[in-house]
Amino acid sequence: MGEKKELDERFKKFGTVSFTSVTKVNDFIDHLEAGRVTGTRCGDCGLTFFPPRADCCQCLGSNMKWFEVSGPGKLVTYSRLEYAPTGFGDDLPYCIAVLDYGDFKVFGRIAGDVPEEEISVGMAMKTVVSELPNKRLNYVFQKA
Repeated sequence: MGEKKELDERFKKFGTVSFTSVTKVNDFIDHLEAGRVTGTRCGDCGLTFFPPRADCCQCLGSNMKWFEVSGPGKLVTYSRLEYAPTGFGDDLPYCIAVLDYGDFKVFGRIAGDVPEEEISVGMAMKTVVSELPNKRLNYVFQKA
């Protein structure tokens, strides 16, 4: 019999609540631990993905390359949440948003230290790694 392969559960470290512990893009966690937010780009057709994917939905290939989400993105939309799904209630209120980086968009949370009165559609923001109090990792948007 073959040797049993160890289960790679690095994704358990992601987010306030982890709904997925095993994924084909577990290297995403290593990148966060190194201070980089990353996505994937298909090496065959060039389609860009965030969150990262292991397989391309356009050409069905698996030749994915990692890239760093860097520089400013443009705030497309945001919303202040007063109610939250299970596991996120202690964080209320908080703002979620979408940043446009040109060939891909990033959905996430605006950092809690950004005053809501300073948030406006069209402003430049950047995506950065954030460590949660329980040592889990996520990413947030800060003013660029």
